[in-house]
Amino acid sequence: MGAISADTVVSLSLELYDAQGELLHAAEDPLVYLHGGYGGLPGALEEALEGKAAGAVVRVHLEPPQAFGDYDPCLLRVEPRSRYGDGLEPGMEVEDAFDDGEPRLYRVTDLADDKVVLDANHPLAGMALNFSCRVLAVRAARPEEIERGAPQAAARPH
Repeated sequence: MGAISADTVVSLSLELYDAQGELLHAAEDPLVYLHGGYGGLPGALEEALEGKAAGAVVRVHLEPPQAFGDYDPCLLRVEPRSRYGDGLEPGMEVEDAFDDGEPRLYRVTDLADDKVVLDANHPLAGMALNFSCRVLAVRAARPEEIERGAPQAAARPH
């Protein structure tokens, strides 16, 4: 197929750097997403990829509001460790609902005595980021992928 547009399935190699040029993530496998505002990528990155074809290299700098949002201190909680039972480790995720009753996914960021620090911010919230992407393939999405809002998972060899 030709260029990236709404309702195309895009395969990318992707590297992510912080504002100082430090590599944060280099995907081992291609990132495959449904293009067109389905939430697979930050909107500003999708905009930069719009119209590109296989082989194109795209480098984009995104400020926090364009990437994973500003850091929200209201999403940080200190709770009794006993609320979550044994086995908590930093980096684990727990789901909980507090004041507003809305369940959220929290990352355990610290443990101290009888307290646990939970953070519902995206791990990259508040960071300016540089994306380096190479478009590997573009194809039209199948109707069931559009309905689901995500590409079909590729079969992995055993």
